Amino acid sequence: MIHARSALIKRRLSPVLYLLSLFLTLPGVQAGETDWKVGLAQVKITPEYPVFLAGYASRNKPFTKVEADIYAKALALEDDNGQRVVLVTSDLIGFSAAVAEPICERLRDKAGLKREQILLNSSHTHTGPTLLVRKSDDDGEGTRDLERNVEYTRQLQDKIVELVLQAMARLEPAKLSWGVGVCPFVMNRREFTANGVILGVNARGLADRTAPILRIDKPDGRLRGVLFGAAVHGTTLGGEIYELCGDYAGFAQDYVEKKHPSVQVLFIMGCAGDANPYPRGTMALAREHGATLGKEVCRLLESKLRPVRGPIHIAFDKAALPLQPTPPREELTKLAARKGSLQAWVAQKRLAALDRGEKLPEHYDCPIAVWQFDDDLTLVGLSGEVVVDFVSLLENALGPNKLWLAGYCNDVFGYLPSA
Repeated sequence: MIHARSALIKRRLSPVLYLLSLFLTLPGVQAGETDWKVGLAQVKITPEYPVFLAGYASRNKPFTKVEADIYAKALALEDDNGQRVVLVTSDLIGFSAAVAEPICERLRDKAGLKREQILLNSSHTHTGPTLLVRKSDDDGEGTRDLERNVEYTRQLQDKIVELVLQAMARLEPAKLSWGVGVCPFVMNRREFTANGVILGVNARGLADRTAPILRIDKPDGRLRGVLFGAAVHGTTLGGEIYELCGDYAGFAQDYVEKKHPSVQVLFIMGCAGDANPYPRGTMALAREHGATLGKEVCRLLESKLRPVRGPIHIAFDKAALPLQPTPPREELTKLAARKGSLQAWVAQKRLAALDRGEKLPEHYDCPIAVWQFDDDLTLVGLSGEVVVDFVSLLENALGPNKLWLAGYCNDVFGYLPSA
């Protein structure tokens, strides 16, 4: 959906990378053993009534069963200087700007949080509810049930605001440390064939198999929480599945929570735009992948981890990504007639916009967030479905060590490809 050459992408990213370069040269504050306050909270976001699931256009009815409850979780951090940031994770397909920005505006009013202090992330499960702020007149026949998705989304926004307020009210002294393990079931899904690239299995393709964790301890060393990540689509389960759950990421969180009762466990998605779980297709495999990742997180929790000290510096900016030129109306009409495809859906939306006399955009503003933890760790939060090539691009720009790279942050608008 977004067309950009890698050199152009690097140039568009430069405002944030420039800010980060300034942060890396700032004199640090002497860090102590416990230089953080941490607040944790979670809320169940399982729909109370059947709604449409997100991720597959082939689905034609709401979910039929709750296989496992889904959650949104918040991690609030405050350094010795009083700088605060909040990370929200969720068992959802992703926050669009239309869903995310009203949440951030309400948090500004209720909690005094600036936009750059908030990072929203989703596990990109394809067995979670579709998020909609309104039902469009051109959504087509058979979508009256989408009104329930609109109502669910409004309730979700309320819950996220309250969730963050709870986390901020629970700030307590803590110590942070981090490390990186391996997620073995990540598979590149861009399969090269004689007839072009298909959505398949490419065992030789690039993939980010890192599994980073952030350990949160009480001052006495007892485990209080853990944030972990992986870079693989939440698509163990296909479009024929109508059972709501968090896919492997939800089951991985559940695995760690059972091994460490009373500890809050959060999942953050990496650069998974061109990676699928392997193998895939059944609920048993989703649970198996969850257990595999959960075991690795538990192993890391018992290993020697590196300290994460303050202060924290943050940057937030938007890159103007060039969109592909809109095809002539005749071509759009042909694309719109291809029922069931994503291209048809996009073409229909563009035709509807043209009929309303709207000027179609030439660029898309892509949010980019950077959290710099002293000299110990840099968390980069990219928006959209980020492909694995951006891992090497960011490593080249920032250095390969002490990096935690996340996609699906703040605005999941579509794919963010490399050249």
